Amino acid sequence: MELEGYFFPDDLKFETNHYWAKLDGDVVITGAGEFISKQAGEITFVDLPEEGDTLTQGKPYGSIESGKWVGRIYAVVSGEVLEVNTALEDEPEKINSDPHGEGWICKIKPSKLADEWETLMAVDGSFRNFIEGEIKKIQEQK
Repeated sequence: MELEGYFFPDDLKFETNHYWAKLDGDVVITGAGEFISKQAGEITFVDLPEEGDTLTQGKPYGSIESGKWVGRIYAVVSGEVLEVNTALEDEPEKINSDPHGEGWICKIKPSKLADEWETLMAVDGSFRNFIEGEIKKIQEQK
């Protein structure tokens, strides 16, 4: 789905802090959505989790920084961090250039997937309403 210059891949789910989740077998890949990357400007630093860390859905576990913004990274699901995108340490701007691809943040072995997956928003009517409201907030601030 494309809306007001923002792209949201149909195969992803989102949470209300604009982090996305993609199910790949029994692993959840996660990252920051294009909405974050465009609002933040050029990303200059990413504080990544460590492999083996335990995450809790909705709780922060790292941060993303740009020249004008610092934001927390929120867990889309609970579970153990299996892999971290260490390329972001040297090239954090990948979150800007390819937020839904090479800019992924980590891969998680979910511990409560059956319960938590349904709490995420699929790119459909309810998500569209949510993101339209977020875009409106940004436009009103300008």
